[in-house]
Amino acid sequence: MRFISGLACLALSLAATAPAAAATTVLFVGNSFTYGQPAGGTGPSVDTYKPFLVTDLNGTSIGGVPALFKEFTVQMGLDYSVSLETVAGSDLDYHYDNKLGVIDQPWDVVVLQSHSVLDPANPGDPTTLINSTGLLADTFYAQNPDVDIYLTATWSRADLTYRKASPWLGESIDAMAEDIQSGYEQAAAASPHVTDVIEVGGAWNDAMSSGFADVNPYDGLDAGKINLWAPDEYHASPYGYYLSALMQFGAITGEDPRLLGANETAAAYFNFTPEQTVQLQSIAYDRLMQSSSAVPEPSTWAMLLLGFGAIGGTVRRRRAVGTLALAQAA
Repeated sequence: MRFISGLACLALSLAATAPAAAATTVLFVGNSFTYGQPAGGTGPSVDTYKPFLVTDLNGTSIGGVPALFKEFTVQMGLDYSVSLETVAGSDLDYHYDNKLGVIDQPWDVVVLQSHSVLDPANPGDPTTLINSTGLLADTFYAQNPDVDIYLTATWSRADLTYRKASPWLGESIDAMAEDIQSGYEQAAAASPHVTDVIEVGGAWNDAMSSGFADVNPYDGLDAGKINLWAPDEYHASPYGYYLSALMQFGAITGEDPRLLGANETAAAYFNFTPEQTVQLQSIAYDRLMQSSSAVPEPSTWAMLLLGFGAIGGTVRRRRAVGTLALAQAA
């Protein structure tokens, strides 16, 4: 994963001269895993979280994970204009076949999330994902050759691991997320226009393996642990969606999600404790760093924040990574 790894000199050199820029436009395409289906959960729900922060292209007044992402950017002083196009139970084929007239626009960033089992007719098979990713990526690239396209690799479903017939029944809880990520990586490798895969399922696995999150909701919630799943053991709880949004925030903006801090406003809205909030941010950061080829020093993060705050987001992430590579080679 090309998570940002050191652009401080570039940022500071451009800060004084860069003109103000239009907001970076981001489109989220997906299903209930993107719009934050509560699936029987009580209390505040992610799907209804601050829909006024984003533009729902389907007119269904959903906030969802895109609104969490937007909230994070606001708190960090970043200028992003966020839209979403989501349909329950859909894969990327559906969006290409039925929603192209809505989403075929010149976006700066596009985030694609397909069905939770890749192909509902053949669970675990990435063939249709590879095909539809290529078609959508070609479409967005034609509108804007500088577009950054991300694929969101989703999490293991507890229902398919512990209860229901599936390729993952009886496997370890992390197996499904690893297989789903592999499918997305194959789709990314098949298209020259895909920027990266965001390892949301990998972050969930980290939360469970570290002992922070419960691994089996069917045998009761272990003391002191959070449940990443909603009551249907399929969709995410607010904790799970929050972790997803943190991963997308870090991958797309290049910001350290830990800088949001213990008093981050969305976490407070969902009644997370400060300790839980910090732990989720740290899990996201660690997974992003694990996926990165270069780890920035804390001092670099501070310089990046100073520099890019002044620039106003005019330097796109992909170009910055290329500049960094040339600087290191020199």
